[in-house]
Amino acid sequence: MESLTDDFGCMATSPQRSPLRHDWTAEEIASLLDLPLPELLYRAQTAHRAFHNPDEVQGCTLLSIKTGGCPEDCAYCPQAARYKTGVDAQALLSVDETLDAAATARDNGATRFCMGAAWRDAPEGDEFERVVEMVRGVRLLGLEACCTLGMLTRQQAERLAEAGLTAYNHNLDTSPEFYGEIITTRRYQERLDTLGRVRAAGITVCCGGIIGMGESRADRIGLLRELATQSPHPESVPINLLVRVEGTPLAAQRSVDPLELVRMVATARILMPASMVRLSAGRLSLSDEAQALCFIGGANSIFMGDKLLTTSNPEMDRDRQLLDKLGMRLMNEPVTMTGSEGAPLPLSVKADHG
Repeated sequence: MESLTDDFGCMATSPQRSPLRHDWTAEEIASLLDLPLPELLYRAQTAHRAFHNPDEVQGCTLLSIKTGGCPEDCAYCPQAARYKTGVDAQALLSVDETLDAAATARDNGATRFCMGAAWRDAPEGDEFERVVEMVRGVRLLGLEACCTLGMLTRQQAERLAEAGLTAYNHNLDTSPEFYGEIITTRRYQERLDTLGRVRAAGITVCCGGIIGMGESRADRIGLLRELATQSPHPESVPINLLVRVEGTPLAAQRSVDPLELVRMVATARILMPASMVRLSAGRLSLSDEAQALCFIGGANSIFMGDKLLTTSNPEMDRDRQLLDKLGMRLMNEPVTMTGSEGAPLPLSVKADHG
């Protein structure tokens, strides 16, 4: 059993770490998700304290390095070319522009810098090599580097690994059963295949989903099960709340009770206790109290900066004030240079879901 020393020299005993599981059933996940909220938060905080400092969150910054013009039909996304959302297609940023933004993020307290490009498949040639140079530069700044570029080939994953990429984000978005209601231009199995190539290249995996898209409770359970039965677990699990954007098919979706997000975060923490659970899109609509409950439930990362790709995000001053109010702080060192369960292992991908 581990011990922590607080600022007053007192010893606080952390909970015993339970063995990580990858065999969660839908019934077990449902029973957790439906617990009385105080009990769910207690269990999540207990699991959280066994692996993480409960007083810290990691600051991340996400930059759109290639905006708009995406050929896909993700119903939530303002960057899809087929939707009239006011997002204009822009060329890939230069390496210097990207590294300037990364340096600013570092100066503002971020230890992880994420680069997103609106591609279905990462391109070959000069544009991909430019991204490789961005990754190298971000790592030289002392930051974790994460990319989300769409689907990757094995060779592309290996090139990014050679450049020092810390993590690759490729979300599952929702359950296999609901997925076809949200996206038709990419199969669920293609997402799993990309995750497998990322894992095989030795890059840690960032993989999560979105709630508020019209999915059922069973779909939320299905998403959590898809994530928690990966072996190893994704080192990074972003939980997003739909940001409704005019012009997208989901613009008129009903808003979700923030406590549903709290439940998703807390259940994810119990299922994947060693992972970073990232409170991601949708924070602008959350009260301080709702965010505090997410932190109690085990969220230990936020995205900082006024934009998440193209959607609005809380201003940095608001985040600092919130953390100060809660007596929490930003981590001052990168935390995910190795996998959450040790050295990277091949990802166990599942049968084709169509």
